[in-house]
Amino acid sequence: MRFLVFIIFLLYLNNSAYSQNLASPAVDTLEVIKLNQLGYENRLIDPNQTLSYGLKALKLSRQAKYQNGIAESYRVIGIAKSYQNENESAIESFLNSLSYFQKIGNREGEAKVYNNIGNLYRNVDFDRSLEYFHKSLAVAQELNIKDLIAGLNLNIGTVFQKKQLYTQALASYQKSIRYFTEIDNSTGLTQCMQNIGVTYYKLNRLKESEKYLKQAIQKAKVNDLNFVVATSNLTLSSVYIAIGNYDAAHKCIDEGITYSKLINDARLEYDYTFTLFELENRKKNYKAALGYLKQIYTEDSLTYKTNESVKLTLRDKQYRQQAKQLENDRIILEQKYTKTLFWASSAVAALAIFAIFLLIRNNRKSAKTNKQLLTLNQEVLQQKEDLDRINHSLEEIIDERTKDLKVKNNKLSEYSSHLSHQIRSPVATIKGLLILESEKLIEHEELIEQLQVCAEDIDNKILNINETLNNNQKHSLHS
Repeated sequence: MRFLVFIIFLLYLNNSAYSQNLASPAVDTLEVIKLNQLGYENRLIDPNQTLSYGLKALKLSRQAKYQNGIAESYRVIGIAKSYQNENESAIESFLNSLSYFQKIGNREGEAKVYNNIGNLYRNVDFDRSLEYFHKSLAVAQELNIKDLIAGLNLNIGTVFQKKQLYTQALASYQKSIRYFTEIDNSTGLTQCMQNIGVTYYKLNRLKESEKYLKQAIQKAKVNDLNFVVATSNLTLSSVYIAIGNYDAAHKCIDEGITYSKLINDARLEYDYTFTLFELENRKKNYKAALGYLKQIYTEDSLTYKTNESVKLTLRDKQYRQQAKQLENDRIILEQKYTKTLFWASSAVAALAIFAIFLLIRNNRKSAKTNKQLLTLNQEVLQQKEDLDRINHSLEEIIDERTKDLKVKNNKLSEYSSHLSHQIRSPVATIKGLLILESEKLIEHEELIEQLQVCAEDIDNKILNINETLNNNQKHSLHS
């Protein structure tokens, strides 16, 4: 038994060492979590600050070998890069993040990255974007992550809007509003209002569009959502151009350009250039419009090439990352197989040792039991011999007693016969004396004397019979 305990202890130590080789050192992860949270919250305010927080969090996470922190840091960095329109760097960061989340089995993290990648494809490949959004939504609904479900409905609505499926877009936005209201997410509600305003503009429902966009800008300024202010002003300026309110349009454009520069968004500045062209063209200020048009043509040509390049780069990066992920999965499977093999071997060894222990113990118990059985058999045999002796003695005693009884029976028979002959004579004498007395033929003194002689004769004969009966040496009353 002690040997078995020792073997189990060795296996435990081996497992402990194996686990320590795989596990990350215990560290305080609060700083990493805080930095990543700050980075994410600043994405609509200052993407540069988001990037800074993400890089700091990544450095600390790597030092601490904090896998979940590394994954989230890459995701925050990817978000910052996407808001800075650096899509190649963004997709690389997102795919790195996805790889780490998958490695540690963090499904919520995976769902968030799928959402981020969907946003990245939103302007270059609508179907690809929806594919990632729906993949993320399936996990979010399974895990009931309400803030992610709300954000995904918002993003899906935006893709529908870009595909000119406005009814479906509004339906998705309404779902998003319901979830954002439930969790009291002011930022999400602001983005929903902005997107509903854009959709109404596409539907040429300009008054409703103006209402939602103004509300979005107002809420965005309260919460310092600079990106939302910039993009909402862009659509609102188009609304004012459409209704002929050119002063209001100029005001929106000026404010929008200011916020675009504040967040360093070159694409938004390009969009405002196009809006300025539309405004000057509607005002019939063709010279100014032509200047903006030339600028748009140059930038648009570069943008087209860039978009096509980005689309190809995104796919290329993704395929390369998928190949890398497959290699990582292979390594993980090998590690799992090695670990499984180790545990299987350990289990088999432990079972073998236990089986050997049981065999040895059973053999010892069997030997002990056999010895006890042998002793018991010997005792039983001894008891049987004793019983045989006792039975034999009893038979002898019974034979003796039987013989004795036969002798006594014979004596009793003789006693009965002898009594009838020996006792009857003095009794007859007594009866004769009594007859003589009754007839007054004998003297009283002689009668008494004769009766005394008869009584003594009877007494002597009885004593003689008793002695003969109780004396085994005498076999007859006459001997």
